Formats: sequence, C-alpha cells, structure tokens
Amino acid sequence: MSSTADLLKQANELKSSKPAEAEKIYKRILQHTAGPSEPRTSNGERDQSLRDQETALVNLGELYRDNKNAEGLAEVITLSRSFMSSTAKAKTAKLIRTLLDFFTPIPDSAPTQIRVLKDNIEWAKNEKRIFLKQSLETRLAGIYLDTLQFKPALTLIDSLLTELRRLDDKMILTEVHLIESRVYRGTGNMPKAKAALTSARTAANSIYCPPHLQAALDLQSGVLHAEDKDYTTAYSYFFESFENMGNQGDEEGSLKALKYMLLCKVMLNLSEDVNLLLSIKLAAKYAQLREVESMRAVARAHQNRNLADFEKALRDYRDELSSDPTIRSHLAALYDTLLEQNLLRIVEPYSVVEVEYVAQQVGQGRQEVEAKLSQMILDKIFHGVLDQGRGCLLVYDEPEVDNSYGAAIDTLAQVGNVVDSLYAKTVKIA
Repeated sequence: MSSTADLLKQANELKSSKPAEAEKIYKRILQHTAGPSEPRTSNGERDQSLRDQETALVNLGELYRDNKNAEGLAEVITLSRSFMSSTAKAKTAKLIRTLLDFFTPIPDSAPTQIRVLKDNIEWAKNEKRIFLKQSLETRLAGIYLDTLQFKPALTLIDSLLTELRRLDDKMILTEVHLIESRVYRGTGNMPKAKAALTSARTAANSIYCPPHLQAALDLQSGVLHAEDKDYTTAYSYFFESFENMGNQGDEEGSLKALKYMLLCKVMLNLSEDVNLLLSIKLAAKYAQLREVESMRAVARAHQNRNLADFEKALRDYRDELSSDPTIRSHLAALYDTLLEQNLLRIVEPYSVVEVEYVAQQVGQGRQEVEAKLSQMILDKIFHGVLDQGRGCLLVYDEPEVDNSYGAAIDTLAQVGNVVDSLYAKTVKIA
C-alpha cells in the first residue's frame, strides 16, 4: 500500500472525531507529488497516488462543506489546479463541478463562489480549457441570477452565447438559454424571456435532453404561462416537471414544482383540490412540510374568502411564501382580488356607507380602503362615488343600458345599405 493511501486511510478515520487533524493530513497528501522526477516511482504507483490525491481533494472539500467553511473550500479548489494539470480534461471538469457543488449548503457563500469562479475561468482560459471555461461561465451566470445581479448575468450570457453558437454545443446552449429566460423574467421582460425559452427548447430538440434539464425547461414554461394567467397550461407543465424531478430524486426541485401546482389550483379557484392533490403518491411525502402547509393555509383562506385568515397565513409563513418571487407575485394579486371581493360583499347591501365602517369590517386602514374603493370605481367594478367631505361611499345601482340610440343607428345602417343597393342598380341600367 502506498504512503498516500496510508495517510488517506488515517485522515478518513479522523474526519468525524478530529476534523483539524484530518485537514492537516489531507493537505499533506495534496502536497505529495509522484511525478517523473521520482525515479523509484512506477507508473502504477504514480496512478494510485493521483487517485489518492483526487479522493483527498473531495474529502477535504466535504470537510469544509460540513464545517460551513467557504474560504477553506475556495482554497481547496485553488490547490486542485496542480493536480488537474496531470489529469484528463473531462475528469478535471467533473472534479471542479463536484467541489463547486459543496458551496451550495454553505450560507452566504455566493460572494466567495463568484470570486472563485472568476479566478478559475481566467485559469481555464490561460490553459486553453475551453469546455471547462464555458461550464464555469454558465455556473457563474446562474449565481448572478440567484443573487439578482441581472446586468452582469446578461453581459456574461451574451458573450457566452456568441461563443457557443460558433462551437455549436447544443447542451450548454440549452442551459444558457434557460438561464437567460430566467434572467429576463426576473427583470420583467416577458417577451425576451419567452424568446429565450423558445431558443432553449429548439436547441434541446436537436439533442438528447437529460431528464433534469427537461424538467427545468418544463418548470420555466409553467412559470411563464402563469405570468400570462394561463394557470391551466402552467399546471400541466408543473406536473410534468414534478414527476420528472421526483423520478430523478431531486427533492428540492420536486417541492418547488409541487408548490407551484398548489398555487395554480388556488389561482383557478379550485382550492378544494389542494388536499386531493397532496394525497397522490409522489406528493404525499411532502404533505407535512412547512412549505406545503403554507400553501394549504392560503388555499383554506381563499376558499373561505377570509381576508383575515389570508393575512394570518402570510404572517405565519412569511419565509416560505416570500422567499420565492413567483409565489410572492401571484399571492399579491390573489390578495388584491380577495380584498376586492370582501369590499364588494360589504358595500353591496348599502346605498350609503361610511368608509370607516368598511375599513373596520375588512380589518384594513381607512386610507388603504379608500384608495382601493376609488380604484374599483374607476375600473367600473361597481358604480358609486366617494364623498370625502362626509367620509362616505355612495353606491349606485348598475345603470340600465338604453338601446334606443343603438336601434336608431342600426335602422340608419339598413337604410344606407338599401340606398347603396339602389344606386348600384341605377349605375348598371345607365
């Protein structure tokens, strides 16, 4: 057994009980070189040493991940470059992706990830490792999106797309167009978001699209259809994505798709279907999670048309409902609709009603209720006038449509047709 293998075994035994000692041993393994300068080292021993170093790199990365040490993980990725120079390019790309994935569970690690990615992109460019560079740039664009840095994300995507079209790499092209669609959706530019998604699907159709990428495309399609208020089509896309991610074991993605499916049911006024949906096999394991319970609370409030319960759900599940921009924006529209319905229910029996009384009944501030009533009158949701001097709302019956003028205009139109017909006959005789 080689010396690096002995050290690796020792470090693995200390990894849980004495992480500091294990860290030192892993670094010793990485500093050990088994290159051509060592005449007594056979090719077999050298290959084994490289394999041990690769294992040490991954284990040290796991150690820093478990200890939430983003800077230590960044150092591991930098240290790995000397090892990468001795390995195949495909293996290098896989290794660096594995190490970068360790950042995901570390909170507030985005700035460190961005710095590490920029540094490694420059290194890959200098080493002429084009595929690795493109892979890292795609990942960097995704982190810019997650941190809402839309402008640098679009700048990077534009340069990356130009390069990918020239190389005709359909797989990465699909991924980058998908990120582009999500970025444009984040900026509110829906036409460009749809165009980018169409480009992503076009590129995906010309290759074998991996299930996880297909699920991501379906999820984005559902989000864009939901933005257009086409919740029925959006639901079908979310369901496809949910099933696909569930079969792939992607629990985080499945949960997101399930929440969007529940949102669609609520927006379609089918709140009673929420419990039925949660009883299906793939969804049952998520039914007791707070993320799902938050949507169930919203569905109950919407079904009962209860504004107070709706607000309570928004307060009790603030983190679960506010962290996702898609759910946040649609629930804001739903709250607005629910407020309108409650205001209509309160003012309909009256011809004159005090604004203060209406505000008390819906549990809102007077100024907010007054502004909402004014908007509803302008939108002709109901007919009335706000008397701000008296602090009252005057509610009118819906005016009957007088068809007298309409009938007269129709008669004149018919007379015009008769005159035109007679004139045409006269021209023919002449």
